Amino acid sequence: MDDLLALPAAPLTVAAGQAACTALDPAANAATAAALVRRAAEQGAGLLVLPELFLSGYELPGITADPAACTVAPADPRLDPLAQACAETRTAVVAGAPTRDEESGLLHISALVLGRDGHLAARYSKQHITPTERAAGFGPGAAGCTVSLDGWRLGLGICWDSGFPEHARAAALDGAHAYLVGAMFGCGGGAQQRAVVFPARALDNTAYAVLANHPAPSGPYRGCGGSAVWDPFGTLVADAGDADPGLAVALLDPGLLARARSEEPVLVDPSLTAPAAPRATVALA
Repeated sequence: MDDLLALPAAPLTVAAGQAACTALDPAANAATAAALVRRAAEQGAGLLVLPELFLSGYELPGITADPAACTVAPADPRLDPLAQACAETRTAVVAGAPTRDEESGLLHISALVLGRDGHLAARYSKQHITPTERAAGFGPGAAGCTVSLDGWRLGLGICWDSGFPEHARAAALDGAHAYLVGAMFGCGGGAQQRAVVFPARALDNTAYAVLANHPAPSGPYRGCGGSAVWDPFGTLVADAGDADPGLAVALLDPGLLARARSEEPVLVDPSLTAPAAPRATVALA
């Protein structure tokens, strides 16, 4: 309960970034990510979120065909330009990448978190993988992940994770003030998901929602862009549109967060800890 009531003391500026990436070329994409870090820092951001599998592109067959070349390891020298940009600008980054467990060899769709010093601080692996991703040889992550920055607790998600309300709720019940998601939402149905799911996740949990999405073709999809930030009332406050490259930059305001959680106490309602109520099942003639 203390974590749910604790609020950050000061605002935090975050950016959701988007840019076309190069298929199966982590070094080239790390350079693109580094340039986005520097652009975000110029606009005052202390944190940049990038799309799902940004460091490889959403290239599932290519990744599984050559995981040694396409996955990104913790001490991967191809990350050096990105790490240098983080350290020089004092900007943290959440970057989507394919990873592989050293012991089991299992492939994951992950988010790598580099701190303001450029060091790898955390790795979160997507918990809700799609049937296509599973069929391609990727496995689900075993646990959620919350990172903290300047007093802000930030829950991580990747694309389809956001389609499960309980995923964002688990982050919120862990004290998260914002839900950060890197995704590949394509045009058409993906654009509809983006427009509906993220304000819902924000309002569901009285938390900021931050989406970084691909704005260009990658693998079998054409990303619909629209990297954006929604406030804890579900209101859109920044949108990168179809810019390539583009940034959605927003100030996360602890005062607004406090007001939302006061007016909509969804995280401290007594029913959250009550036993499940009985349910009737009725067949209609």
